[in-house]
Order: sequence, then C-alpha cells, then structure tokens
Amino acid sequence: MGAVPCHLRFFFEYGVDTPLWPGSPGDPHLDSPYGYPCDLDRLPITAATRAELTRLADRYQSSLDEEYPPGPSRWPMDERELFQRQSDAAVEALRRELGSGWTIEYRRPQF
Repeated sequence: MGAVPCHLRFFFEYGVDTPLWPGSPGDPHLDSPYGYPCDLDRLPITAATRAELTRLADRYQSSLDEEYPPGPSRWPMDERELFQRQSDAAVEALRRELGSGWTIEYRRPQF
C-alpha cells in the first residue's frame, strides 16, 4: 500500500460506531484515508466482516450503565464473555482479510 499507514487499533468506545482507529497510540493518523475513526466502508474487507464490526460496536453501547457510567457493566458475566469471544473472532477475521501487510493492535474489551 506504499505510504498509506497499515496500522489499526481495535477497541470499543462508547458513542462510536466502529472499533477501528488508524495509527498507533503514539502516532494516530488523523488524516488517514480510512477516516478517523475508520470508516469501515473504506477498508478492503468483506461485507460480512464490516457488518459484524458494526454489530459489535452497536452492541457494546448497551453495556454502559447510563445511570452510573463509571460503574461496572450492566451485562451479566456470560454476556460479557460472549462479547469477548465474538470480538476475538472479529479480530481474527479482520487480520485474515487484511493480510500480513497490516498490523492490528487489539485491546480486548474489559468490563
């Protein structure tokens, strides 16, 4: 891909509809051709992976206890573990589709 940065950070953030952010933590690529945060439609990934990443980002929003945001997640433990497994699988699919020229830095969801 030449000069285009191929480093993505994968983490969930409340209020954000994607788990992907371009650049490394110390060097975020604010002017990335993929957007900031990443516009999933700009990445060379399948529609199925794009849909799963969007679904997970949307789903993550419901884990927040809106009455006490700094408190623990509203989700029971089995739901948290399921979400983590689904996130793990999404990262692996993303790595396969993007290939070895990309670095995916994964920050696994913690609740």
